[in-house]
Amino acid sequence: MNEFDGLVAVVTGGASGIGAATAAVLTERGARVAILDRDIVTRDSVAAMSVSCDVTFTPGVDTAIAHVADTLGGIDIVVNNAGIGAIGDVAANSDDEWHRVFDVNVVGIARVSRAALPHLRRSSHASIVNTCSVVASVGVPQRAVYAASKGAVAALTLAMAADHLRDGIRVNAVTPGTADTPWVGRLLDQAPDAVAAAAALRARQPMGRLVAATEVAYAIAYLASPLSSATTGTLLAVDGGMAGVRLG
Repeated sequence: MNEFDGLVAVVTGGASGIGAATAAVLTERGARVAILDRDIVTRDSVAAMSVSCDVTFTPGVDTAIAHVADTLGGIDIVVNNAGIGAIGDVAANSDDEWHRVFDVNVVGIARVSRAALPHLRRSSHASIVNTCSVVASVGVPQRAVYAASKGAVAALTLAMAADHLRDGIRVNAVTPGTADTPWVGRLLDQAPDAVAAAAALRARQPMGRLVAATEVAYAIAYLASPLSSATTGTLLAVDGGMAGVRLG
């Protein structure tokens, strides 16, 4: 498939996990991909370019987006994938941690999208895809801060879809379940019993396994694709059935 031929895509948080898998899929299908990440590793990257960028720093975001557009000749697709996790119930985290998580997971999307809008408005195949989470709509223990931020991402996605429909910009999101990513690996490393914790994560998804990063990347590619030109304001679940399936 080469439906992305001639298109430029920006993937935030693109150096690892879902972001890296998305960069690879988009590249395979013809896109020229720019990875934006705080920690850039270029030796294994398939991207056309990699830019060091912290999504919590507005001047840095503005500079990075302008650099991509100048270097690659515009921007057609933005994948807002950069994000961080947090553990604990509503009382477990300080105000600073609440602000930090929202600054990355929600305001980071706003910063990148805002900077990219002038370029997207000039594209005939403009698309934004946000990485949300199943916890935006399913209650999961010990994820209060993270779930609140992803609930905001879901609402922001729908608001952006309405705001920018007449600009010709489609806005959608994926809602992954627990995915096999470096962040989940670090989470398991902190557990008193990593084997039991991994089994519990697998068991809460009806398919009985973690979601692969590539599976999420394929869903992002579907939403970003010009072939999906009638799809906007959609939250696409890639969660092993966690949100919608009950086995007993």
